[in-house]
Amino acid sequence: MGRRPRFLFSLLLVTLLGCQDSQTTDTSNSNPSTLAQAKSRGVIRVGYANEAPYAYQDPKQGRLTGEAPEIARHLFHKMGIEKIEGVLTEFGALIPGLKAKRFDVIAAGMYITPQRCNEVAFSNPTYGIGEGLIVKKKNPKNLHSYEDIARTDTARLGIVAGTIELRYARALGIPENRLRIFPDPLGALAGVQTGRIDAFAATRLTIQNLIHRANDSDIERAKPFKDPVIHGKKVMGYGAFALRKEDRELRDALNKGLAEFLGTPTHLELVKPFGFTQNDLPGDVTTGELCAANQKFDPKLN
Repeated sequence: MGRRPRFLFSLLLVTLLGCQDSQTTDTSNSNPSTLAQAKSRGVIRVGYANEAPYAYQDPKQGRLTGEAPEIARHLFHKMGIEKIEGVLTEFGALIPGLKAKRFDVIAAGMYITPQRCNEVAFSNPTYGIGEGLIVKKKNPKNLHSYEDIARTDTARLGIVAGTIELRYARALGIPENRLRIFPDPLGALAGVQTGRIDAFAATRLTIQNLIHRANDSDIERAKPFKDPVIHGKKVMGYGAFALRKEDRELRDALNKGLAEFLGTPTHLELVKPFGFTQNDLPGDVTTGELCAANQKFDPKLN
């Protein structure tokens, strides 16, 4: 009889602790993943930087379009998410915006780099592409590469803030006092047109698209152009979707969709209006390889 109250007390304590554990587990399970929330709402938010042909707002269509948003729209539709909602952001603020949960995915054709891999998770790449320059008509300073700009003491190069081109320029010895940083490609294009800079460096398709849209006979694409060679290797840029590191489920779903979609006739037809062809497919290159790449660029730039 003397032991019974102690036994009841122990049983009551175990029961209470069990309930507490159960409540704790239920609470953690009540926080749905980003993918689950998007499926429930039928909408997912994507950050973009208004850079054609990768991601931009088309006033004629009245919607977000470009290589990355159109692929995203197709993949998310397959997942049961009917709408993508664009959040316009300066390129250099895309990663901070993603981490601050202003949007769920960066769909801006962002290059995969080891430094960015420290900040975010990337899907596997959707394309691989080279570089280009916009210069004044007849290319008065004879600039056909980053190396040419480095060798020409009076040549000033325009770069969009936060882009890989700044890393290329620094790695190839272009001094800081001859670099001009712009918030967006249109600002850099205007820099060439007004003579503030002698060249603007960007991806081949960005250059091609800007020249087409500007319809300005006083500027041209530098031809021929030599892609950067850094540490003995020709540099290629591989663009992908970027996500928060904890969103593994979303990343895996995107990678599964990309594996089934990239290179199909539907994919190639979808990206054709933006200048992408089968030659721009990423091939067998993976995000893991790109994140692990030993590229000794200036550590001051992410």
